[in-house]
Amino acid sequence: MDFLIIGGDAAGMSAASRAKRNQPDLNVTVLEETMDVSYSACGMPYNIKDPKRDIEDLVVRRAEVFREKQGINLITGCRAETIDPEKQVVKAVDHKGGEQVFPYDRLLIATGASPVMPEVEGIETEGVMPLKRLADGRRIKDFLAVNSVRSIVIVGMGYIGLEMSEALRSRDLAVTGLSRGFMTGYDPQIADVVRQTLIDHGVILQENHVLEKIEKKGRKLAVTCSGATCEADMILVGVGVRPNSGIAASAGIALGPKNAISVDRRLETSVPGIFSAGDCADAYHVVTGEKVWIPLALLANRAGWAVADNVTGGDVHLPGIAGSAVFKVFELEVARTGLSASEAAAAGFKPESITIKAPSRAHAHPGATPIHVHMVGDRKSGRLLGVQMVGREGVAQRIKAPAVALHAAMTVADFSQTDLPYAPPFSPVWDPMLTAANQLLKKI
Repeated sequence: MDFLIIGGDAAGMSAASRAKRNQPDLNVTVLEETMDVSYSACGMPYNIKDPKRDIEDLVVRRAEVFREKQGINLITGCRAETIDPEKQVVKAVDHKGGEQVFPYDRLLIATGASPVMPEVEGIETEGVMPLKRLADGRRIKDFLAVNSVRSIVIVGMGYIGLEMSEALRSRDLAVTGLSRGFMTGYDPQIADVVRQTLIDHGVILQENHVLEKIEKKGRKLAVTCSGATCEADMILVGVGVRPNSGIAASAGIALGPKNAISVDRRLETSVPGIFSAGDCADAYHVVTGEKVWIPLALLANRAGWAVADNVTGGDVHLPGIAGSAVFKVFELEVARTGLSASEAAAAGFKPESITIKAPSRAHAHPGATPIHVHMVGDRKSGRLLGVQMVGREGVAQRIKAPAVALHAAMTVADFSQTDLPYAPPFSPVWDPMLTAANQLLKKI
């Protein structure tokens, strides 16, 4: 059987490797349009932070390892152009411009997502760049190394913009962040803590700004947003990503939320025998049961495994995702799982929420810092719907408990009775998670 995979990053290579483990005689071919496979994209801001680190440190496994040790026919520099579901072939173009045709019995579309580049004047000017692929990281790091960059404008203050703010300030660069909104999916009190931390570290925030144009002015780049202009030596664009679903749509494969490729719980698309996984595909939300598009690294790897198992004779169904996310910005840890209050209302729940501030350690133990916890529950069913947190310590690991609770469809009352561990260096007797749950119970 021929198992063909389009895309050689997290989902694609996870599927390829597992399929060969499951069925060593399976013919596995992977088409990757770039020359890079299997790398830690999430580690790029931290690599860029250190000018002495080689960007190649982020490569997890090189192409030749997949070819020589695992027997995977990995073809880099090969861009898939069209899928013909009736003939079961994919037409592709290699890096030399030559056309190739690849037959398949089972197909996985793992084309990922691409950065959104605003359609404004000057967006292609030298010194304006996104950060999504490893090639982007190389380009940014090389630009910083060979140019006298002292100031940078970040357009878009999502996760990438926030993480890059820290990376660039640590290199003593002036950073200005431009955004239409600021952490709009988070509780205002959580967002305020992050906002103040950015300001304390010298990041200039310009909120409610819409990018209008970019132009070259001598050696500087001038950015015009909402009528105001600021100058910088470099511009980083981080306004979001979109799923690479065009090749699927052209083949008549159904799309879902945000134009992501629609898949069932087996990761199969609307065309039998064609699967999709990773940032190009949608998923089911464990709280609402509805389809969502939330590109996540763990989901990409897990979905790749599930596809491989199903292609090699298994019947694996993924229950879904909670939208769990965590990021670091300067000394802060910021995390969330599940729904915000507004998302819960839009999904048909009757949300009630609470935001509390509690110490990260026992009151008599030195070094305690505040943790803000925002918790959302449903007034009608009592179900826990979501949690957001921010603090200097203990956030990234604490968020895992409510994430598990969401997968288990626990109520707030159930969660308030969980046996969370206590020791003075790590938590008060009443963990901030439990304090939030107990306070929320008074309102639902």
